[in-house]
Amino acid sequence: MSLPTRSAQQPSPVDLALTSDAETVEAVLALIETTLDQLSGQWHALARSVTPRPGVLHTDSVLALVRDFATAPGKLLRPRMAHWGWVAAGGLDHGRGHGDLVRLGAALELLHCFALVHDDVMDASDTRRGKPSVHAVARAEHRELGGLGEPQRYAENIAILVGDLLHSEADLLAGGLPEPLRAAWRTMAIELMMGQGRDLVGAANGRRDLRHAQEVARTKSGAYTVGRPLQLGALAASAEPDLLAVLHEYGHHAGQAFALRDDVLGVVGNPACTGKPVGDDLLAGKPTVLLALAEERFSPSWRLELRRIGRDAVTADEVAALCAELERTGVIDEVEQLITASVLAAERALASPLIDRRAAEGLGDLVGRLAWRES
Repeated sequence: MSLPTRSAQQPSPVDLALTSDAETVEAVLALIETTLDQLSGQWHALARSVTPRPGVLHTDSVLALVRDFATAPGKLLRPRMAHWGWVAAGGLDHGRGHGDLVRLGAALELLHCFALVHDDVMDASDTRRGKPSVHAVARAEHRELGGLGEPQRYAENIAILVGDLLHSEADLLAGGLPEPLRAAWRTMAIELMMGQGRDLVGAANGRRDLRHAQEVARTKSGAYTVGRPLQLGALAASAEPDLLAVLHEYGHHAGQAFALRDDVLGVVGNPACTGKPVGDDLLAGKPTVLLALAEERFSPSWRLELRRIGRDAVTADEVAALCAELERTGVIDEVEQLITASVLAAERALASPLIDRRAAEGLGDLVGRLAWRES
């Protein structure tokens, strides 16, 4: 079975009574299933000469982990954002580019899965979405089946392969898009790697300055979650430069609200909702806006405690004490104020007459969900 072509998926305006993003998301999930089915078919065809032995580790676990992770989606924020970018550029009225929208939505979701799998390896995080992360599953399998070597090393290597395969499938889908979308996709991928790199290097250098933290948040989280998916969706509907500029303004502020909420949830979130332990970012010494503000607000003795992060072994009780100090000194409140300001700025951008009113409503709802979410 081949992937659907763009011409086969170009709906007419009559077909597109899409007053929400639900139908687009449904089509995205269907295309992900189709893509994974094709991947499985080719994988098994290439491996047909190999007969798995029972009770031992097997390469097919890589494929199984890819499918398990990619078919248990989260909030699907990126395909939703792309949908409203398409609507903003008049997609509901002229119907052009919906096939491209679905294709890039599936690519975005698979790219996001890749990023999460690799991020968990980099952060040594054993949970994701309330379940064991990919490398945690592989580590347990290694131990259960008596594999040789160090279980953690094996598990991280398997997770890297899982992420690489997800990225490969995302790029396969993106490669079928028109050139302007492929160019924007490449920019987004570079930004994502740059942001992740700044995150790692910033932690290693003990960076606590606000400017660096904001740049990490913009490139690692905000741009690839909001700004670029929005741009890609609008380009699928042949958006004009003036509209793209307005959407960029919205995307900048909405992406900032998303990234700042991530910071807050990492410190005072409910693990039952976030699916991850509280304090992970603190333990890793991530260059977040929260830590940059804490460097300014904390007393000298607490700043010394803050600077131990990433250098010394920090206990769970010490992390809890730092989280409490972030609240006591008003750092959390200050970030909440920044989130509110970002939401208001995003909403002001939506007042532009260049944006389809239906898209303005959808994006207004979405920025609220980004900013005030609990996971």
